[in-house]
Amino acid sequence: MPRWNKYAFYEQAVQTPARHIEMFVDMYRERHGKYARHLREDFCGTFALSCEWVKRNRRNTAQCLDLDPEPLAYGKRVHRARLSSEQKQRLSVLRRNVLSTTTPKADLIIGCNFSFFILKDRATLVSYFRHCLRSLRPGGMLILEMAGGPGMIEPMRERVPVYGRDGKRKYTYIWHQQQFDPITHDARYAIHFELGDGSRKNSVFTYDWRLWTLPEVQDAMREAGFPETFVYWETEHKGRGTGEYARTGHGDNAYAWIAYVAGALKKNGNPRRKRTAAD
Repeated sequence: MPRWNKYAFYEQAVQTPARHIEMFVDMYRERHGKYARHLREDFCGTFALSCEWVKRNRRNTAQCLDLDPEPLAYGKRVHRARLSSEQKQRLSVLRRNVLSTTTPKADLIIGCNFSFFILKDRATLVSYFRHCLRSLRPGGMLILEMAGGPGMIEPMRERVPVYGRDGKRKYTYIWHQQQFDPITHDARYAIHFELGDGSRKNSVFTYDWRLWTLPEVQDAMREAGFPETFVYWETEHKGRGTGEYARTGHGDNAYAWIAYVAGALKKNGNPRRKRTAAD
């Protein structure tokens, strides 16, 4: 049985840093015809994506933001430790609230694993987007991962076996949808693990989210000052999802979906906007 570590088990079960980074690179390059170089990863956790980013190209730099010291410590001990000295110099790990403006300004700000759902009221969401806006270079993009559909709100437990290189089951990842309020869109979820010896680790990770909708998030981005917003929806082949995402204005009425919503600045910068008390 593999040695128990909740972050290692989580990462193996749900994260694909190389695939996600390649997708974000393509989204930016499709719009600009060039590569993004400075990344900011919000709600970064163990910041595996940022480490993948700096490994891709010696011109790439990354800044990682999270308030929780525990996953940051794990990321430093495991992921940053595997980088070369030169790569470490291009990685900045900050224990900081994402509701802040950062420098140097980024080409790309990303938030994965539906992490911004922790922002549960509209005023806070708009404030977050305004800080992102001020932290982006001209032409910069904010890209956030979202999920929705009826399959995201009904009570259920999804069991996903995780296999080792030898083809044997190492453990089972269990996604538990516990509660959903249709009036507030508040939702509670948990992740459990069933180990190879039959023992269980219950509620290893818990989530108290508001399930925002795509139109709500795009409206909040526009209110914050983003001149452009758009959605990347999963493409299909013979009725099945491909794992590839394309920019579109319409999506199919999927039972459960994952999509990416983007706010983008124009290449010559963002129109000036007066600050308000909400800022």
